[in-house]
Amino acid sequence: MIYKFEDFELDSDRYELRRGGSAVPIEPQVFSLLVFLVTNQGRMVSKEEISEKIWGGRIVSEAALSSRIKSARQALGDDGKEQRLIRTVHGKGFRFVGSLIHEEDRPATTEGGSLAALPEHAGGYQVRHGSPVARPTIAVLPFDNMSGVASEEYFSDGITEDIITALSKHRWLGVVSRNTTFGYKGRVTNVRELAKELGIRYVVEGSTRRAKDRVRVTVQLIDADTGNHVWAERYDRNIEDIFAVQDQITETIVARLEPEIGAAERQRVKRIAHTDLQAWDCYHLGTWNLFKFTGEANQEAQRLLQLSRELDPSVGEAHAWWAYATVLGMVYWDTQPTPELLDAALAATNTALELDDQNAVFYALKARVQLARGEYDSAIAENEIAISLNPTLATAHCGLADSLAYEGRYDEALVGFKKAIDLSPNDPQRWAFLTYGALALIFQRNFEEAVVWANKASEIPNCQYWTAAHKAVALAYLGRQEEARKSIDTLMAQNRKFSVTYARQKLFYLKSPEQRQMYLEGLAMAGLSDR
Repeated sequence: MIYKFEDFELDSDRYELRRGGSAVPIEPQVFSLLVFLVTNQGRMVSKEEISEKIWGGRIVSEAALSSRIKSARQALGDDGKEQRLIRTVHGKGFRFVGSLIHEEDRPATTEGGSLAALPEHAGGYQVRHGSPVARPTIAVLPFDNMSGVASEEYFSDGITEDIITALSKHRWLGVVSRNTTFGYKGRVTNVRELAKELGIRYVVEGSTRRAKDRVRVTVQLIDADTGNHVWAERYDRNIEDIFAVQDQITETIVARLEPEIGAAERQRVKRIAHTDLQAWDCYHLGTWNLFKFTGEANQEAQRLLQLSRELDPSVGEAHAWWAYATVLGMVYWDTQPTPELLDAALAATNTALELDDQNAVFYALKARVQLARGEYDSAIAENEIAISLNPTLATAHCGLADSLAYEGRYDEALVGFKKAIDLSPNDPQRWAFLTYGALALIFQRNFEEAVVWANKASEIPNCQYWTAAHKAVALAYLGRQEEARKSIDTLMAQNRKFSVTYARQKLFYLKSPEQRQMYLEGLAMAGLSDR
């Protein structure tokens, strides 16, 4: 990877610092320190983090750290007085504040075509080759203990630490370390000043209160740039096993926080959509289009995610989500499920995992591709890895449940669907959790419950036409023909191409011929034509 700032190039692959094309002498440990600061551009890294990264956690003196910082500044023509590139946050740590662009050596062509031919105003958006590090960073401030009892401090501290740990499993987020944020414990903090000091985009703060056998936890997500609340919630629980309660609350909070941050990022990018977009912006704008769940928006999502891949091949999210958008286009809209395109989608998820093999989302999205390829055992295994890496990832629980349903393991599948729904009630894919669950219930021949799930899914604004199809099938098998016919009318209003033949083509990913035939017969019973 090459990181560019001012007239410097920091080449982490060749272990070389260059200025104006000429190599700058630098000690290996100082080079590693500089890479660590640069890759955390804009964020304060604490002295403890530097010690852990550069010295493997060994205790080192302030003088040793100061000496390495001084050497890094000297290599950059900086000093402790000017602090042009490396800024000291007194008593806490350091920030790299230079304007940064990172890039990789790129081949002449990619799956999306020649990079040389990539337009600067693609699709009405102005884009830039080489992308500034723009991943959002979040700080979880120590939760306030409102009980008034010092001995209860362990609970509020434990909640804070667990949220930091769980959020760090969402690899697209930068999370400020516990050692740094606990330095603000007990202090009245201005969020906007904190944003400048730590280089963060979001803040999580909250409080805990215990009274007899009850505990209340409040939490809020704040946009650090504006000081505005993005999301807030309160959780009340009975205390039986305090640590089990702590785990439950943490899991619930983190499962809500991650999609809320994702939604906030997509809204941020949407606001700048016609200005200067880089790879990270194209990625978020692509997922914003993806979650509209329309054919036109899906094509735009595929295009923007491919553009992100070309602008910066090191953005693993762009590879993985391009693959998922492509598979969704096959299942819902006009993307043809050719072997070549399915191979390209699998290769894209493998590229993402080569970039970060600890990213739970990448495993979950690879599993969706494998399911479309008919690789059912592999899809189950990849989702299980995703859940082991991040137990709060609702999409992985849904993906595992979906895979189990196609294997006929319906009871296990329904547990997974319910887990996904409980974990992320505001997820942009919640309608899909319910719709896929309805399909599993149809295969289980639990038609009454399938109608209930389909009705819940249909109330969600971005719900898609398969929901109406599932409802029609379930009603037909219940003998409720008039209602089934109305569902077919709703289905045809949403997708005029839909027919029994169309459904047969779109259900290419089903493993069991019996499942497919049962479903198609249900559509015919509901009054759908076979044209």
